[in-house]
Amino acid sequence: MNTPVHDSAERDFERFYAESVRRMIVVVYAVTGDIAEAEDAVQEAYARAWPRWSELAEQGDPTPWVRTVALRLAVSSWRRARNRVKAHFRHGPPTDVPGLDPDHVALVAALRHLTPEQRRAVVLHHLVDLPVEEVARQTGSTSTAVRSRLMRARRILNSHLSDPAASEPPARARSQAVAPYRPRQEAYPHE
Repeated sequence: MNTPVHDSAERDFERFYAESVRRMIVVVYAVTGDIAEAEDAVQEAYARAWPRWSELAEQGDPTPWVRTVALRLAVSSWRRARNRVKAHFRHGPPTDVPGLDPDHVALVAALRHLTPEQRRAVVLHHLVDLPVEEVARQTGSTSTAVRSRLMRARRILNSHLSDPAASEPPARARSQAVAPYRPRQEAYPHE
């Protein structure tokens, strides 16, 4: 049986979800580089927020709490899947995902060259527009450490986003990928 207070809390949660879920997925996707992982982590974070909704709503904006939980879930999942991802990238870059802006794909690919801490700092500061002090608070770090991560990350991103050759596979992989199929010529003794 629903009470008016429960109905109001449910409406508030649904409104919060509708207004924030898309941006939350974008943030987590930028950190993980995997849309399915991002969606799973975000959905789980919202599922964990619902039982605490009254407490989170009383504290103010629940967005940082949900984002932190989603990012932690994504990083945990990322760590578990690290070997699978390494094997995937050994076989070449993934094919383009239809419908994604090439700049977005390039950014996500460049973000993969950062450490998880650098990636979190870049995403929270540049994509979520949080000040350095808030990034430090949410990541359990110092402002100095966040600034250092941002500076190093910008250098790495600059090298990968400004040099088109950096995103190309090695020459050997390119030649194998482009080489036409040629059947082997069998040598017969009577020829």
